Amino acid sequence: MDDIDVLHLIDRLEEMVGEARRLPVGGSVVLARQRLLDLVDRLRVALPAEVYQASEIIQQRDEMLAQAREEAARILARAHEELERRLSETEVVKAAEERAQELLRDAQQRADALMREAEAQARARLDEAQALARQQMEEADAYALHALRRLEESLEQLLSQVKRGIQALEQRHDWRS
Repeated sequence: MDDIDVLHLIDRLEEMVGEARRLPVGGSVVLARQRLLDLVDRLRVALPAEVYQASEIIQQRDEMLAQAREEAARILARAHEELERRLSETEVVKAAEERAQELLRDAQQRADALMREAEAQARARLDEAQALARQQMEEADAYALHALRRLEESLEQLLSQVKRGIQALEQRHDWRS
C-alpha cells in the first residue's frame, strides 16, 4: 500500500456513496459502516505519502550537493595536478604558476556555481513538494468533511423517520415505552 493514490481513495468514497442503497423515503442512503470506516482509515494512511515525497526531494538535494562537491573536488584536484606539472618544468615556471592559479580560481568559481545551482534546485523542488502535499491534504480533508456531513444529514433524517414511526405506532395502539 506504498503507492496509494489519495485521489483514487476519494473517488472510491464517492462511488460508495453513489452506489449505496437508497431508502424509500427522502434522499437518504444506507452505507456499510465498516467499509466507510476502512476507507477513511486508508485515506489517513495514504496522506503521509506526500510527506515521504518531500523527504525524498530532500534526499535528492543532498545527493545533488554531494555530487557537486565531488565534481568540485575533481576540478580542484585536476587544477592542483596541472599546477604541480607546470612547476616542474623549469622553462615555464612562472607561466605555469599563473595558469594554475587561474585554473584554481576558475575551478572554485565553477564549484561555487554548481553548489548554488544545486541548492536552488533542491529548495525549489522541496517547496513544490511541500505545497503539493499541503494542497492534497487540504483537499482530502475538505472532501472527507463534506462526505461526513452528508452522512450525518442522512443519519439524522433516518433517525427522524424512525422516531416518527415509533410515535405513529404508539399513537395507533396507545402503547407507552
